[in-house]
Amino acid sequence: MSKDIRVRFAPSPTGHLHIGGARSALFNYLLAKHEGGTFVLRIEDTDQARNVETATEKLMDSLKWLGLNWDESVDTEAGEFGPYRSMERVGLYKEYIQQLIDEKKAYYCYMTEEELEAEREAQKARGEMPKYSGRDRDLSAEDQKAYEEKGIQPVVRFRVREGETIQFNDSVRGDVSFESDGIGDFVIARKDGVPMYNFAVVIDDHLMRISHVIRGEEHLSNTPRQIMLFHAFGWDVPTFAHASLILNADRQKMSKRDESIIQFVEQYKDLGYMPEAIVNFLALLGWSPVGEEEIFTLDQLSEQFTLDRVSKAPAVFDTDKLAWMNNQYIKQADLDTVVDLALPHLIGSGRVSEEMNEERHLWTRRLIGLYQEQLNYGAEIVELTEQFFKKDVDYTEEAKQVLNEEQVPEVLTQFAKELNEIDEYSVADIKKAIKATQKATGQKGKKLFMPIRVAVSGQTHGPELGDTIELLGKAIVVSRLEAAAKIK
Repeated sequence: MSKDIRVRFAPSPTGHLHIGGARSALFNYLLAKHEGGTFVLRIEDTDQARNVETATEKLMDSLKWLGLNWDESVDTEAGEFGPYRSMERVGLYKEYIQQLIDEKKAYYCYMTEEELEAEREAQKARGEMPKYSGRDRDLSAEDQKAYEEKGIQPVVRFRVREGETIQFNDSVRGDVSFESDGIGDFVIARKDGVPMYNFAVVIDDHLMRISHVIRGEEHLSNTPRQIMLFHAFGWDVPTFAHASLILNADRQKMSKRDESIIQFVEQYKDLGYMPEAIVNFLALLGWSPVGEEEIFTLDQLSEQFTLDRVSKAPAVFDTDKLAWMNNQYIKQADLDTVVDLALPHLIGSGRVSEEMNEERHLWTRRLIGLYQEQLNYGAEIVELTEQFFKKDVDYTEEAKQVLNEEQVPEVLTQFAKELNEIDEYSVADIKKAIKATQKATGQKGKKLFMPIRVAVSGQTHGPELGDTIELLGKAIVVSRLEAAAKIK
């Protein structure tokens, strides 16, 4: 490929950044960086009824959080390619719409919604695929005037040539073709003159010199319409690449109402995921690297990414795999980063105060660090650390079985005695107390350590025992040891 690679991500500002959109943005970004090209962020806001006022800012914030920084967009100097917001280009679109009308490649259609619906129902009744019949294709000037005198506002339809095959080579899917007879004349401008998506995107892609259009498979059906428009203007068609669908765990097409998967990037940020992990995970949804390695930085992905390794087979969104991958990043992160992920959740749950003093803040940092190896994402810290914010402990079934062992009362009673005799309550002194308990009771290994862990935490597994006991505090630990020693 040449250095003239220009790609774009063109979301509609209708809400938060969806994970499917984030993957499309990522693939575009990676190709641009791999080829030394340009990544354009364009806002397709022609569907004004669905636009959300703050959506553009939220979309841009999510992309920045992921590290997908653009070269051109609404926040950069427009230069020769701007503006980058569709509604700021409406005057430009109207010139091209008029050109197609003048060349008889488009025409005004005065059919009402009621008439169109009746036409569709009649076609369905005959077992036909619903499409526009072409009633107003060849209206005379007199007919047009008559409709306008009735106050009927027309849309503009593109005149689809009959009996043609629209063919193109998709960089992911290979040779693809559509028959024009199954498409019908489609609307390119609404009654208010604002263009439809399929028209605006063609004008923008041409004028912005977009070389590659990389997007999800759900856009494949838009492609023949866009190619016909490119041909109508005599323009070169960009290279298309349609990445596979993203399926849920049941291998069903994921819908925005699918509650089995968290679907928006901002939600992952709020839950305390690391952006590097989200990027890594999304890259592997439909793209395969060389070799068996699964953990990549954004720069490493940029070095390896090519379209010929994007699969047309559906990608399954494995939430467990994402949690595992995020855990790998958390394990390698510095403590400050992990605290930033987890602390807001401890504050939000009321476990600690936002205005805590220095001593409490240091305690909380140590507590979070204690669970760094286990933490899959920041919000998990609330459940993982529950034992540190309650007086009594709840025992798992496995823990209850441990407490029924014969040596347990002696071990727990002796350990409580040793702790009470400690002057400085530190990890080092706690370990000395455990050794003293071993010497006094003759118990060692699991017979010694497991009853202590179960008594203070209610669980048979957990982080470093000495740190756990220190952070819980002497009074709580001794109380729990004495209570557990009495369980029969």
